[in-house]
Amino acid sequence: MEIKYVGIDVHQSTCLIVVLDSNGQTISETVIATQAEMLRAFISGLGGAVHVAFEVGTQSAWLYEVLKPVANSITVCDVHGEKRRGSKTDRIDARWLARKLRSGELKAVYQGDRNIRRFRDLAHAYLSTVRDMTRVMNRIKAIFRSWGIPCSGAGVYYKRNRENWIKLLPIAESQLRVGLSYCQLDLLREQKKEAKKIFLKEARRYPVDRIFRKIPGFGPIRTALTISVIGTPHRFRRNRQLWCYSGLAIKLDTSAEHEVIAGQIWKKRKRTNTRGLTPDYNRILKFVYKGAAQQAIRKEPFRTIYRKKIEKGIRPEMALLTIARRLATISLVLWKRGEAFNVAKLLS
Repeated sequence: MEIKYVGIDVHQSTCLIVVLDSNGQTISETVIATQAEMLRAFISGLGGAVHVAFEVGTQSAWLYEVLKPVANSITVCDVHGEKRRGSKTDRIDARWLARKLRSGELKAVYQGDRNIRRFRDLAHAYLSTVRDMTRVMNRIKAIFRSWGIPCSGAGVYYKRNRENWIKLLPIAESQLRVGLSYCQLDLLREQKKEAKKIFLKEARRYPVDRIFRKIPGFGPIRTALTISVIGTPHRFRRNRQLWCYSGLAIKLDTSAEHEVIAGQIWKKRKRTNTRGLTPDYNRILKFVYKGAAQQAIRKEPFRTIYRKKIEKGIRPEMALLTIARRLATISLVLWKRGEAFNVAKLLS
């Protein structure tokens, strides 16, 4: 069976497609509209074993579902940070993807099924509402600060105090402006309640929801966010892979690791240079695990674990990072095994 490697450079209205054969020779280059029927027809008409690659982006999840029935394999990849030389065009990008796919150098990004995508959309709906509320609240305080009016605390947002706060503004235009912001805030609060209700209701459909809620630092929101982002624990073979994905792993930088002594090659005993945490990570998961760690160290047994690390001379931020890693590992192991959280196993 003839094997074909397809690289697609996806855009809003068109896709540039480059097809290579098993020898790396270009079979075809074409531009078609970004429409499900046309894309399926093109891939189906190639014949043989078709392997497709395109970059992760806004339309990647949709395109993955569109081409999954007609392609032998689909690789949705993240090429952010890849070093490229020369010019950059749609044709060059598509051909580069096809060549990398043929050589097996592309790393696939997890996509999940439609159920996970539905759950993930609910998570983004809730988080976007929370972010919009924060922006409006900051905007309200900025208006008062622009007139030199102290407004620390949350009292400026309460409905019972708004009339008094608005009267402090010296001009009608600023009063109108802050009044409109108050209306936006009230609307977003109602939207947040509704989004949270639907989001948590969907999370309760997953059996792991009850397991996560018993882990210290995990409440309903952090539990639902973890399930929606990860989808399945079997994505990660080891806990270190989850650490990297969550931005909790340390980036190492070494060079010239070996030396020759008496005609034999030995690994040098030198300290590995660290360069901070992994730069590419899922921001939602990092927010979840770091927030859970900050909450967990307020109560036992993590309070004692955190205190002992501080007594050993570990910096507080590194001790908190260790707690976040442990919580990530606990969540991954319990999810895979379907077991409940056990404090005795943690202390042992």
